[in-house]
Formats: sequence, C-alpha cells, structure tokens
Amino acid sequence: MKSDERDELLPLEELRLDELPEGVDRRAFMMRTALIGATAVLTGCTPAPANSSPPPAPPPQPAAPPLSADLNVVKKSKAPVMTLLDEFYKVGPGPSSSHTIGPMRITYDFYQRATKLPADQLAQATALKVHLFGSLSATGKGHGTERAALAGIVGKEPATVEPAFLDGLAADPNQTFKVKLGAKTIDASLKDVIYDAPKGEFKHPNTMTCKLMAGDKVLLEQEYYSVGGGFIEWKGYEPPKKGQPKYPYSTMAELLKHADGAKITVAQLVMANEVAVSGKSEAEIYAFIDKISTAMVNIVKSGLAAPTATLPGPIKLKTKAGDVYKRAMEDKFERQRGLGVVSAYALAGSEENARGHLVVTAPTGGSAGVMPALVYAVGEGGRKLPQDKIRNGFLAAAAVGYLCKHNATLSGAEGGCQAEIGVASAMGAAFLAQAHDEPNQVIANAAESSLQHHLGMTCDPVAGFVQVPCIERCAFGAVKAWTGYLIARNEIPANRRLDFDTTVNAMALTAKEMNSKYKETSEGGLAVAVVLC
Repeated sequence: MKSDERDELLPLEELRLDELPEGVDRRAFMMRTALIGATAVLTGCTPAPANSSPPPAPPPQPAAPPLSADLNVVKKSKAPVMTLLDEFYKVGPGPSSSHTIGPMRITYDFYQRATKLPADQLAQATALKVHLFGSLSATGKGHGTERAALAGIVGKEPATVEPAFLDGLAADPNQTFKVKLGAKTIDASLKDVIYDAPKGEFKHPNTMTCKLMAGDKVLLEQEYYSVGGGFIEWKGYEPPKKGQPKYPYSTMAELLKHADGAKITVAQLVMANEVAVSGKSEAEIYAFIDKISTAMVNIVKSGLAAPTATLPGPIKLKTKAGDVYKRAMEDKFERQRGLGVVSAYALAGSEENARGHLVVTAPTGGSAGVMPALVYAVGEGGRKLPQDKIRNGFLAAAAVGYLCKHNATLSGAEGGCQAEIGVASAMGAAFLAQAHDEPNQVIANAAESSLQHHLGMTCDPVAGFVQVPCIERCAFGAVKAWTGYLIARNEIPANRRLDFDTTVNAMALTAKEMNSKYKETSEGGLAVAVVLC
C-alpha cells in the first residue's frame, strides 16, 4: 500500500504533525489536512471524525465585571436612539476619552456641586479627594487620569483647558493649586487623586468617587462612572429631558426603513431627529458640526507640523507623522501615495492625542486619529469636497456611532479596542459614503464592512499608555474605513451577506465574552509581550 493511501485511512483525530505514524508521508498529510480545512471554510461544514470524543473544555477565563442594570447606558438600549451630536463629538484633552475627558468632566461636575453647598459647610472644608477604581486605577497612570482629574477639580473644563496646564503637571507633579469654593480656599494637588482598587464589584469598569472633606468628615460625596466616549453618569443619574425623535430607530434596519420610506438620506434623517430631540435649528446644528470639523483639521495640522520627538512615558516612542507624510508625498506611485498620506493624517491626530493635547471624541480619545484623517483627506488636505458634503458625512457617521453605543459599547474597558477603533472605522466609512452621496444601503454596508474587520480586537496598551499599539491602530482604522467604503461602493449592495445590525450584535457578544485581560487593563497581549528596558 502506498503511503498516501495509508494516510487516507487514518482517522483525522489521530493525525498530529509531531506524532505521525510510521510510513505516513508528512507532505501528503499536510496537503490532506489543508484540503479538509479549506473545504470546511467553503461549505461551512466540518466533518466529524468517527468515534471521536468531545474536545476538553477550555479552562475558565476571568470575565469582566457585569455592568449594573442601574446605569442609564444599559437602560437606554431598550428605547430609541436619543444621543445628540454635541453629546457625541466632544473636545477635550487626550489620550483617552474614558480615562481623561470623562474623569475631567466628572471632577469638574463635582467641583460645581461643591461650590453650591451652604456657606457654613464650605467654611469647614479642608480637602478635595478623588478615588479611582477598576480600569481607571489599573491604567490611569499611563493615560494621565490623575492630571485630568486634578484639572477638573480646580475648575477647568475639558473643552477649554490649556494643553500647557496639563503638560506642566506632567513636568512638575508636585505643584499645589488654590481652589476657591465660595469664600473658602483649599489646596489641591496630584496627591489628592488616589489610585484605589483596580479590581472589585463596580457598577462600571471606570468608577470614581469624589469627596469634599472636613478633616475626617465627609461633607459631600458622589460616585461617578466614565462610560466611554467621554460620556459620564453618576449614582442616581437621570438623563436630561429631550424631545421625541421624528424618525425613532434603535437599529440600522429601522433607520433605513424610515429613510427609504420618506425618500431622504441618512444625513437628512439624522438632522431631522437632531432638531426634534434638541430643539435647536438646523443652522445651530451645522454651526456645531463646523466647529468640530475645524477642530479635527487643526488637530491633524498640529500633528503634522510637530517636530519629531519622544512621547512621554517609559516606552520612549518616537513620533513619525511628519516623516511618513513627507515620504508619502514623494512617492512616485499615486495610489500608494494616497495610502501613505491618509495614514500620516491619522498618525498626526493620534500623536496629538498621545501628547495629551486637545482631541475630538469620534467616538473616543484612543481612536481620535481616524475621523480627523478622513475629514482632512476629503477636505483641504485632499479632495476639497464642499463643506455641506462634509457636514452630511458627520451626520451619517454620528448615526453609526449612536447605534454602536446604543446596542453595544464605545468603551475599551468594556469591549476592547473593537469598540474604539472598530467603531471609529465604521463611522469613517459611513462619513466617506455619505460625503460622496452614496445610497443609504451603501452607507450601511460600508460601516458594516469596516466594523466587521475589527471584531475581537483587544485593548492592550503597553504600560497603560495610549501609544503602542494605539497610534498606528488609528492609521489602520482610517485605511480600513476607506477600504470598507470602496468595497461597498463597488459591490452590488443587495448581495452583502452580513448586515450592520448583525455585526454590532456580534461586537456586543464578543465584548461580553472577551477576557478582562484584554479590556484596557494592560494585563494581556502586547501589554505583557513587550518588555521595556
């Protein structure tokens, strides 16, 4: 009997490369195994070997703590999308919307609450204390969470804080600031921000408590949650009262049904809902979009113009946006040049984020290089589309972000990097499709394609800093957004096998089942594989 014929008779479960039976040809075995694998992929069917025993159960994996049902971010998933543009696109300091913008909004909120206490209580005040829990405690050092928290507690807002103030705290962490609460003035410093328990039973992985103290006595205390994308909640949180959307939807299928029925675009539907829910005029909403668009353009320009330098922290990572841009522009191959330029724009935005300078959440700080790269590429940095097309792109991108927030998550601490870069890439694909006046189904397909190819992406920042792999990840997210748009534009839309809602549900399920080591805790993946000397 020939060796390949003997190979045909061997049960599959007995075939191991390290323990081949005598006389079996190794090459024939490998070819046979590859053929079986390819057949299984193409047909969707895997042949079960005869008399095979079930594989051993995998070892139990630590699960991320479940989200409390009390959180509004959980409750709202049972109702139509009510998120607004000015809630979603937020300007603030990098490098993380959940670890810097969120905590800064939290401490600024607490500062405002403290100033409203009765004068007799404020007269007793001696200190302000901030306690960080969960992921904020585990990776807050690398994210500059303590600096953002201190900035808010001394009365600075995320959208207007001077980057020099935060840079100054990094350069001289021993500074003390005077905080005026009514007639009372107390001192505050980074020592008042405490890295508390990284593990425990928390309502959300990003939990904080703020306290106003009178010696050992607590005058005011509030528990807060930074729920992703710069959004915050607190114990007892009630969402603000809003109008009802003209076209209520909680899935992409519902959105498309409304839009196609009314013969309007995705952007027009989102605008109609923005007006109805917020009570603002279209002119006011467009003015806000222009403000966000300008901020993104300026972020890319700043990143490109910055000299090559070493980013703060133990990684000693060199910036490269300017170098990549210069060499891309010199590329003799036009299509290759385009890829390099878009990548450079994304690197510029994410390097600004890593510096702790102002960024725009779209949807988060860690993914803040993706959308600005595309906005700049279709605007003054490339195709020079008119501003009304860019505005429409922002509206369609927001719809995609809203749905991901509504039905899954935007938080790396809750869902891994698929929830940050993946959603940013999906938003970017929708932005491109709408800005180029593609049909509604193409917009949805473009977003689906880009999100699909980020499923399972872990959040594993080395040393807790939003640098490796985060900066380059933004470049890949921007390129994937463009790829998703081009595939959707050039295929027959009705032939797409997966729909956007299915992929969002897959992201939510993956987030739920993902090992907590890969959820912004720096306990797995590259965070432990990279050795820093």
